[in-house]
Amino acid sequence: MSEAAPGKSPFRSAVVPAAGLGTRFLPTTKAVPKELLPVVDTPGIELVAAEAADAGAEQLLIVSSPGKDAVAAYFADSSELEKELAARGKQDLVAKVRRAHELIDVRTVTQDEPRGLGHAVGCARAAIGPDEQAFAVLLPDDLVLPTGVLNRMAEVRDRHGGSVLCAFDVPREEISAYGVFEVEDTDDEDVKRVHGMVEKPAPDEAPSTFAAAGRYLLDRAVFDALDRIEPGAGGELQLTDAIALMIREGHPVHVVVHRGGRHDLGNPAGYIRAVVDFALDDPEIGPDLRAWLAARLNG
Repeated sequence: MSEAAPGKSPFRSAVVPAAGLGTRFLPTTKAVPKELLPVVDTPGIELVAAEAADAGAEQLLIVSSPGKDAVAAYFADSSELEKELAARGKQDLVAKVRRAHELIDVRTVTQDEPRGLGHAVGCARAAIGPDEQAFAVLLPDDLVLPTGVLNRMAEVRDRHGGSVLCAFDVPREEISAYGVFEVEDTDDEDVKRVHGMVEKPAPDEAPSTFAAAGRYLLDRAVFDALDRIEPGAGGELQLTDAIALMIREGHPVHVVVHRGGRHDLGNPAGYIRAVVDFALDDPEIGPDLRAWLAARLNG
């Protein structure tokens, strides 16, 4: 595959599935979408949008469900609020408020009923240009740190073609909580060729210790595969089933092993860890929080 032109991103669209009900955060999510819960002062979906924009994406396609208009509204123009803040001399807050609107062009796609991640990705098909040969998918519950793995994934697609996923190397005793890749080594220690995937295997049956994370760089051939897989439990279409079909038919799939950290915003325990982690890194509130935590844990 030829290299992308200098300065040109290998993908223009980033899909963010955000149609879930956020049941693990009820009752808050009766009124506030889970994606807008703040990690200190910035919603998780803005962090994900910034990651996509930094990787060169031009449009963010938020796959939403009826009644979750607030997610798209968060990225809308806020000029009236900005004027009010500016009039009060709060320029630092003006920059914070403006940031989401200026990050990336945001469009919404509706998923009328929850029919799985594969179905959510398929809902974005019409919004992805016919000339786009690949697109990114970022699961908003996953914060992959430090950011930048999409750039590495794009390099791997440029070299090997096909689709590229992100993986973490996790301890074998923890592997049964994840989807796990069956892989073959390449000449790069952190790039593996994928031959299959197993969902939540027992530790002694796992084909590797490389677990799926919430970042995908998918060839548009995935749409054809999604059309041909059978729905699973609850009528859901699983993205992993479509990727497995592509692998069986010879489509190259690789993973980039990310040697960093990860936060799962999809459950209260993971969300709290993310908030604490980001807060400790904040120069204004970090020192006091660290001291309070030390006293609380030793008290």
